[in-house]
Amino acid sequence: MKFLDLAKVYIRSGGGGAGCVSFRREKFVEFGGPDGGDGGNGGSVWAEAVEGLNTLIDFRYQQHFFAKSGQPGMGSQRTGKSGDDIVLRVPVGTEILDQDEETLIADLTEPGQRVLLAQGGNGGWGNLRFKSSTNRAPARANPGQEGVERTIWLRLKLIADAGLLGLPNAGKSTFLAATSNARPKIADYPFTTLVPNLGVVGIDGKEFVMADIPGLIEGASEGRGLGDQFLAHVERCAVLLHLVDGTSSTITRDYRTIIAELDAYGHGLADKPRITAINKIDAIDPKTLSSRRRALEKASGDKVFAISGATGQGLPEVLRALMAAIRADRATPEDDTGSWRP
Repeated sequence: MKFLDLAKVYIRSGGGGAGCVSFRREKFVEFGGPDGGDGGNGGSVWAEAVEGLNTLIDFRYQQHFFAKSGQPGMGSQRTGKSGDDIVLRVPVGTEILDQDEETLIADLTEPGQRVLLAQGGNGGWGNLRFKSSTNRAPARANPGQEGVERTIWLRLKLIADAGLLGLPNAGKSTFLAATSNARPKIADYPFTTLVPNLGVVGIDGKEFVMADIPGLIEGASEGRGLGDQFLAHVERCAVLLHLVDGTSSTITRDYRTIIAELDAYGHGLADKPRITAINKIDAIDPKTLSSRRRALEKASGDKVFAISGATGQGLPEVLRALMAAIRADRATPEDDTGSWRP
């Protein structure tokens, strides 16, 4: 299945059916009076977040969603049938934006969440509605209300607890494959990962979701490489794991490159809790590892984990650190009873 995280959609709700002008014509009913029914309501357009989807690819092949209009009213006080609603089934984590791609209409972050995008038009009143003590035989009815037509954008931001960051070939896909059941493409050339990947990671009987995005390079915020188009998928993460290639001779420069891109991107990514790990330690000697680890700790100002995605060395320690950061971020403030709720 191809990955698509942005789609343009055209929607239109159904118009209401027209009211009916009708009079009773039964035999032996001398003054039958009006009996025109109301028109049916037009169908509305909804969006609903559902489980089991992680791409917007369906909206590449169908961009137009038009609800049916209500049927007109009929004689004998019969109301027209209302038009059926249309429901856009989107992945959890989908943002719905207005045509300007900036105004947020809704953010569907929970399964089952629904939002009304276009209200169907009301059906018009039949002439029975206009009967009064002074107007016993009204000969007018209302037309139905027109539907709403609009253009919207769907933008997917994957729901994950932790996000992987790093330069191309930093070992992110290898790390995800080693710690979860995900099977991303792994190769010895840059930009192996072209779309985000999700994996469920388990440690000490607990699980969390990790997102791996394509590698960033210097100037990504200006559109170089794959740009920063996939950074949105780690905006919702509680913690970021920054992997640095331990075999690189410019390890501190590599680290600062990613940090600079996070600052340039904005949206609070640079301020998120971040864990740094030097990867591929199986490919370097202990003396080189020690010196590069010290340099990286000095650059980051924090502890640096030493791991190897290929051999599994150091993985439990960094996973426990990620789990602790996730639990700290997801914890709610103290409630009225004085207890803490995770």
